[in-house]
Amino acid sequence: MTKKIAWITDTAAQLDDAFIQKYNIHVLPLVVVFPDGSYKEDLDITQEEFYKKLRETKVPTKTSQPPIGEMVSLYEKLQSEGYDAAITLHVSSGISGTFESSQAAAKMTDFKVYSIDSKIGSFPMLKMIECGNEMLKKGQDIEIIVAEIEEMTKNSKLVFVPANLNQLHRSGRVSGTQAFLSQLLNIKIIISFENGKTLLKEKIRANKRAKNNITELLRKDIAKSSVPEVAIIHCNNNRDAETWKQELMIEFPDLKFRVVSLSICVGVHAGEGTTGLSWVSFSK
Repeated sequence: MTKKIAWITDTAAQLDDAFIQKYNIHVLPLVVVFPDGSYKEDLDITQEEFYKKLRETKVPTKTSQPPIGEMVSLYEKLQSEGYDAAITLHVSSGISGTFESSQAAAKMTDFKVYSIDSKIGSFPMLKMIECGNEMLKKGQDIEIIVAEIEEMTKNSKLVFVPANLNQLHRSGRVSGTQAFLSQLLNIKIIISFENGKTLLKEKIRANKRAKNNITELLRKDIAKSSVPEVAIIHCNNNRDAETWKQELMIEFPDLKFRVVSLSICVGVHAGEGTTGLSWVSFSK
């Protein structure tokens, strides 16, 4: 008999309403904390409102994971609705405690929960959920689906360039001197997810060179594997993301591209104006 499986993720995935409805995804909101209170992403605050507040606040902004009580309540609700189990996919445990909380919440109920650490955020999470649902439709066992998604986490990329280092300085990721010199000398820092953590990888003069550095990573993956779709990611910078998309479509006419906003919880650290690329590689 086919099991009834629920899918759960968090707002780091930035799924649109059509995707959520198509696969009946339950989305737990991450939380951003300003001096005047806490706001649940996509529920209490929009992207536009967030970046306006971020520009105006003088106190470092913080982020928080969904309360564990909300997870327990959701698991119990799903169980009462006849679900046999749930697959939860969360933002990297290297930058958030959401994955660990999902595991702890599962132990507080007798509901079967398969928790997966995406080791990343944004667009690859969408592809993992999409792939998992297609496998489920074909009747694959849940253990095989989980194993396939965990394999995808090893072949996912998310690389971006902050417009400046102001937010990284405010969040304590870089020093004031580094931020000042970066602005003075037009030095761009490339940030990448590596083994679930964000790393400041390269320092490059000029935004055009930084973008080409990221595009070169894409070129290398395309040469050795299959990359069917690429996301141009951004923090409240749709204009530059669309421009980059047009450039990439000329170079890679056979690839599918989409523009995706990053979670505001990434924006807290990366800052407004950030742009980058994200994709998942598959064996040819």
